[in-house]
Amino acid sequence: MTVAASAGVDSATERPGFLAKERTIAVPGFNRWLVPPAALAIHLCIGMAYGFSVFWLPLSKAIGIQKSMACPADMSLLAELFTTACDWRISSLGWMYTLFFVLLGSSAAIWGGWLERAGPRKAAFVAALCWCGGLVISAVGVQTHQLWLLWLGAGFIGGIGLGLGYISPVSTLIKWFPDRRGMATGMAIMGFGGGAMIGSPLAAELMKHFATATDVGVASTFLVLAAIYLVFMMGGALAYRVPPSGWKPAGWTPPAAKANDAMVTQRHVHVKKVWGIPQFWLLWMVLCMNVSAGIGVIGMASPMLQEVFGGQLIGQPLHFSELDATQLAAIAGVAAGFTALLSLFNIGGRFFWASLSDLLGRKSTYAVFFVLGAALYASIPASAGAGRQLLFVAAFCIIVSMYGGGFAAVPAYLADLFGTQMVGAIHGRLLTAWATAGILGPVIVNYMREYQIGLGLPREQVYNQTMYILVGMLAIGFVCNLLVRPVADKWFMTPDQLAEEKRLAHDRAMTPDDAAAVLAAPRSNPAWMVLAWAAVSLPLAWGVFRTVSSARQFFH
Repeated sequence: MTVAASAGVDSATERPGFLAKERTIAVPGFNRWLVPPAALAIHLCIGMAYGFSVFWLPLSKAIGIQKSMACPADMSLLAELFTTACDWRISSLGWMYTLFFVLLGSSAAIWGGWLERAGPRKAAFVAALCWCGGLVISAVGVQTHQLWLLWLGAGFIGGIGLGLGYISPVSTLIKWFPDRRGMATGMAIMGFGGGAMIGSPLAAELMKHFATATDVGVASTFLVLAAIYLVFMMGGALAYRVPPSGWKPAGWTPPAAKANDAMVTQRHVHVKKVWGIPQFWLLWMVLCMNVSAGIGVIGMASPMLQEVFGGQLIGQPLHFSELDATQLAAIAGVAAGFTALLSLFNIGGRFFWASLSDLLGRKSTYAVFFVLGAALYASIPASAGAGRQLLFVAAFCIIVSMYGGGFAAVPAYLADLFGTQMVGAIHGRLLTAWATAGILGPVIVNYMREYQIGLGLPREQVYNQTMYILVGMLAIGFVCNLLVRPVADKWFMTPDQLAEEKRLAHDRAMTPDDAAAVLAAPRSNPAWMVLAWAAVSLPLAWGVFRTVSSARQFFH
């Protein structure tokens, strides 16, 4: 088989397929700032996975409509997957959330290498089909009242779309922004945090619109969201461009300090070797510990605030157990504002901390995460016991910002250590830590809460021991980060191996025209720039507005 044939080209004159990576190589003068909105268009769609809990309550009344038609208490989860006689439990629906992140991590790990060779356009195209197709299958599941179809559609197939969509822009953005790796990945992954801010209120409005006396409106909402997301994700996929191999921004050269920094390599590691490299597993633990601690408290933030402060949230000196139904509803509204506030810090932290890592260095930034995070977790029992709501909320806001920042900065950390050639695939392998943390964090927080309640502790004290456990997890992450050292020479690809990998990845070397374009001003039409950024900025601004409006409840 010829090289051309192996690359998917039948002859020297035949063009590669429309989705082929070769068709996405940027022309001379292409403006790199068109790539971040393409990544954001995808991440803002798949980020709705964070907001799927908006569907749990309506789906728990899909048959009863006004009131849930509860299944028998002794019905097994297996039987619930196929029953049409009663409404699903919220706990059973919540398993979709676990499927999202388990499948995200596993699919990113399995197909990360394929993504590097296929290119971001093809990967994002497949991600769009999986994510949107999963929503359509879930709509069928709601209409036929088959829980297994929801798990299969949004959970399993959609989870694969999450994994491919999440890592599709990583290596591309890092190669377009070698001068600002952290900022580049922060921009894209910021979108994943912002997806729920747009999707949750939009889904709530759609369900309200489609709801009838015999339908909670979820199936129709799934279909509308699928159509909207398909447009945006396909637009993002088609807008992706990759730079020619060796491209650099006009006038930029690696600073001498960084060129000589052993923690920032100029060489490249093959993804097949990372399982055996100690630094990979150290970063795996770094991400796992940071995410486990963060995701555990995010899931319990609302009930924690209500149970810790109780009537203080509405100016009443009453414990949580002493509140009546009206008072409970009032503090729930305040807690919803607190949750919205955390969402803002989650998305803002992704861009802020990732950008800051360009100045501090990746290792120093993660050291801040663990030291500051441990101090804040340790302070929470004291601020709660003293009734200091402001200190309690401030601690959680900063913690959540570092949780998001940890996601956003880790691809740049990987590029520093392992090079940029296969950083997307390596990032995919690392996301198995996220899948693990998605189970570990909530289990620790939820089970410790139940254990403490079982011991008879007051609700305002049931989280104290949990906070100290999370401090211990951050201490483990700190030690792992401290142990990270430059990767040994034996793990890097030789020049011949790198050349072969570039050939398999359909990379094109810089031409004289490309080199000349480095010194020239971008020639992209400014109208495209305005349109591209407006397409992602306007929905994001609407989501931020809705979230800020909800957050205001906390300060009333």
